[in-house]
Amino acid sequence: MARAAANLVVVGSMNVDLVASVQHLPAAGETVSASSLEKRFGGKGANQALSAARQGANVTLIGCLGDDPDGRDYRNHLRREGVNCSTVTTVRGGTGTAFITVDARGENQIIVIPGANSALTAPALKVQRSRIEVAKALLLQLEVPLESAVEAIRLANGRQVPVLLNPSPCPADFPWDQVRIEMLITNRGEAADIFGADPDTLPDHVADWQERLKARHIRTLIVTRGDKSTLILNEDGCKRVATLPVKPVDTVGAGDTFAGAFATYFAEGMPMLEAVRWANAAAALATLKHGAQGGIPMRGDVQSALSRQEAKK
Repeated sequence: MARAAANLVVVGSMNVDLVASVQHLPAAGETVSASSLEKRFGGKGANQALSAARQGANVTLIGCLGDDPDGRDYRNHLRREGVNCSTVTTVRGGTGTAFITVDARGENQIIVIPGANSALTAPALKVQRSRIEVAKALLLQLEVPLESAVEAIRLANGRQVPVLLNPSPCPADFPWDQVRIEMLITNRGEAADIFGADPDTLPDHVADWQERLKARHIRTLIVTRGDKSTLILNEDGCKRVATLPVKPVDTVGAGDTFAGAFATYFAEGMPMLEAVRWANAAAALATLKHGAQGGIPMRGDVQSALSRQEAKK
């Protein structure tokens, strides 16, 4: 039987990344020369939408682009990737931009100008109510105004649409008590900030962590930990899912790849542990190329990688 494509709505940001490569990061007041400057498409919302689309989801992206050439180019790029951009609004002004400086060791400095992303308002989300209410899942991050993200979650909650939240960056005043989260997808640092505890201790303190989830109206917590196993915690306990061993070239965007891929598999009805296993593989493959979007794999690539891994056992 053919696999049914998941109807997924992503609410989030779109940025154009300007990446300068330097030998060392500049100190205060220092000028350094860059060996190259690259323009790449980024922003967590678009990264995750593209990841989901490459895994076969029917993706609708809700967000804002500027009326500048970057906004036009970004819309065309997403359309070529199969992302439905009918709910991407063009606003006056510049598209979101990130200035990224990367040194020879891979360390970086980032300056983000939200630009058009700031124009995604709560009333604008209400206009998209019908899109959200018929989705198999809502996926969002927090690079857009907080009130807008919360409004999207409330709309989904009202129709029992599962909400998958990647709380990045997570403000201290997020209203956990006002919304319900089906899946909270974090990395190690985000989990520590939100719950005030080291997630590596989670398997040994399951009951304590379950209380933390319950207090924040979260059904399931997923913690990615680089090359260490991914942790899954819900009312049934804690599970670990191994990652796909690779030699990373660039880890930027791996978390977004995981989120978009997992959201696709979850919306299709794939069992939890299998969905995380596939998402782990997608994220690992994304680190083999440079750029937040350049390395995001197609579904067939993920399947092939997992098949090779199984054959080695």
